[in-house]
Amino acid sequence: MRSILLLVFACATAATLNALEPVTAKAAGHPPTITGTNVETYRKIGETELKVWIFNPATKADKPLPCVVFFFGGGWSSGTPTQFEPQSRHLASRGMIAIVADYRVKSRQNALPSDCVSDAKACVRWVRANAARLGIDPERIAVGGGSAGGHLAAAVATVPGLDSAKDDKAVSCLPNALVLYNPGTVMAPFPGLELKGFGAGLNKAKFGCEPTEISPIHHVKKGLPPTIIFHGKADTTVPYATVEKFTEVMKAAGNRCELVGFEGQPHGFFNKAKYPETLAATDAFFVSLGYLPKK
Repeated sequence: MRSILLLVFACATAATLNALEPVTAKAAGHPPTITGTNVETYRKIGETELKVWIFNPATKADKPLPCVVFFFGGGWSSGTPTQFEPQSRHLASRGMIAIVADYRVKSRQNALPSDCVSDAKACVRWVRANAARLGIDPERIAVGGGSAGGHLAAAVATVPGLDSAKDDKAVSCLPNALVLYNPGTVMAPFPGLELKGFGAGLNKAKFGCEPTEISPIHHVKKGLPPTIIFHGKADTTVPYATVEKFTEVMKAAGNRCELVGFEGQPHGFFNKAKYPETLAATDAFFVSLGYLPKK
């Protein structure tokens, strides 16, 4: 019922959001230049400095604000933090602090997916450890992402290992909410599922760890953060059945998990054909959590 209401809200507001068409990532070098942001380094590995770009609301707040951290997609192999620039600008305009984060990938640092998860966990810990300085409420940190970035967001919330030995485990990397766009949630065989597409055929050598170690669905438990998932029903890269099963397992564990499916939509639809609808529903989800004011 909640998902239906979100879709109704999205359709009603889509017309007003058409002016906020997603910004196409420039074919420039890496890391990108994103205007109007504060840029900081959250982790340094060798010569690689992993950065975050911080979008702040125009009006300075007199109290700590909720925050969302976005991880880009690209199969753990490529991609750019600018993927979630349009969503970040919208959410900052509504009163949240939004952050897009870089992480190591195969094409740039010869990284494995396990390295990507390690970076994502370190990033969320950095945000929470620096919350007071950044004006962020450490108890209202949402994490989101698309495709491989959606996998990282889900893994930060579920996977118990893959931390760096240098990480301060006293600082939690557990998000307070998850916003996932066509995410990879099943990386290893799971009862009732035929593993296809994204994650299928991957093994320890390709992941950098055992497949079950990096598979969010295998680590679902009670007490995980409220979650919303946007997914195309025609997605062959990350089959819809995998997120249906993830949602089922999350709910069975007593967690809030809403799946909003879009008929006929393929992988990556959320920044294309259905950008206004998914943006409106993302906004509505944060309103439901009290992170944003009602419109």
